[in-house]
Amino acid sequence: MEKKRALKWGVPVVLAAVLAVSPIQGENANQTAGADDDYAGLANDINLLLQDKRLDGATTGVSIRKAETGEVIYDHFGDSRLTPASNTKLFSGAAALETLGEDHRFSTEIHTDGQLKGKVLQGNLYLKGKGDPTLLQKDFEEFAAELKSQGIEKVKGDLIGDDTWYDDERLSEDITWKDERYYYGAEVSALTASPNEDYDAGSVIVEVNPGGAQGAETAVTLTPHTDYVNIINNTTTIAAGGKKTVSIIRAHGSNDIIIEGEMPLEGSRTREWIAVTEPSGYALDLFENALVAEGIELIGKHGMKMGEVPDGSTLLAERESMPLRELYIPFMKLSNNGHAEVLVKEMGQAVSGEGSWGAGLEVVEDVAVDLGVNMDTVQLRDGSGMSHVNLAPANEISALLHGAQQEEWFGAYLNSLPVAGVPERFVGGTLRNRMKTGEATGNVTAKTGTLTAVSALSGYAETRSGEKLIFSILINNDLATVTPIEDAIASAIAEYGEE
Repeated sequence: MEKKRALKWGVPVVLAAVLAVSPIQGENANQTAGADDDYAGLANDINLLLQDKRLDGATTGVSIRKAETGEVIYDHFGDSRLTPASNTKLFSGAAALETLGEDHRFSTEIHTDGQLKGKVLQGNLYLKGKGDPTLLQKDFEEFAAELKSQGIEKVKGDLIGDDTWYDDERLSEDITWKDERYYYGAEVSALTASPNEDYDAGSVIVEVNPGGAQGAETAVTLTPHTDYVNIINNTTTIAAGGKKTVSIIRAHGSNDIIIEGEMPLEGSRTREWIAVTEPSGYALDLFENALVAEGIELIGKHGMKMGEVPDGSTLLAERESMPLRELYIPFMKLSNNGHAEVLVKEMGQAVSGEGSWGAGLEVVEDVAVDLGVNMDTVQLRDGSGMSHVNLAPANEISALLHGAQQEEWFGAYLNSLPVAGVPERFVGGTLRNRMKTGEATGNVTAKTGTLTAVSALSGYAETRSGEKLIFSILINNDLATVTPIEDAIASAIAEYGEE
């Protein structure tokens, strides 16, 4: 998911005459000059779009390649290193498919170090996470039902969570303290849970509705229900027609969710996806709730705690996630940051036995080199693109997209990218409300990227003549809404040529 911005619409496009500019600029000019005449019209269209006043003071990199050969046909500051925002997921996404495979599944296990005697499990019960970001409340309920079917009605031991599959570093190094309150900056753990089928792991949905009468507190509900967070409700229900001023935040470094403001009677609900601190405990709490609901009594001395499954334990139950090719739909279509970071740690675990950002990013870089990217000019600090310190030139992103086409997993990769103007959420994704008319609709398939003062769009488009082109657009230091300019460039590609 991409961090949202609240910026005003900028100055309209100025259709002014511009000086003739060669389609090929920068270092690639001599290498691909032969393509100039064929794409001069497209280059002139894009050069005109780049005169938009909304780009004044911003830095823009644009790279366009032939999909078949990889030849660069347009380059506007294509070698300038810029912050790619969620276009970083193109790197982590490609690397995970190459390293883990599109059939890879995450697993979660239930172990015991004891024995079942009658209906009593004499020993501890362990919930071991191996990175699955798709665990829902119903999955913990199914675990509890499975244990009940095995004859377990009491557990004379502790309930222990094991998140040691990854390291204990929860946040990538450039996450800000404000971002880590919300789902898009949630902590990463090998043991976690999601509130719904968008799979925003490590978060809960907090919903606020009017109270029963004027002067009453608002009604607050959590999805899923958990006592792992502490709701501090400082709200008041006011008369119908009043102004809604409700805010929902999590206090830094705690699981105190503070709700403040006023909500009018008959007012519409307010919802926030709030990240929890230490999501391993959150998952463990949901599992305990499921056991109790199933009628399994916990009679251990210490209750819930974190630990590690001991050698010689017995596996009681196991759940596997959907394969990566399916997980990539919410991951890339909705730009899910947590999925990207889990994949980075999973790659580190798979390749070097170390589930860390450092180990995983090394894998991402190695795969990118194999796909034709010059990593000497790229800097990756996370897998999601939340870092403002990530740097990549547009020419290297287009090179990555070209190299990916040759791989067996490319079908899953391409299928995961948002499709312009298609309203279905898990098809159009973050492009479902963009490029809704014209040749780009249903044609442009690309990854979006959004941070404060950063916007990006990189992917594939077919021209009117049926030629497939690869493009990357990176805009940094913008203070206006610049996505219409990106859309116009992508549309110019889709409309270029004759049928």
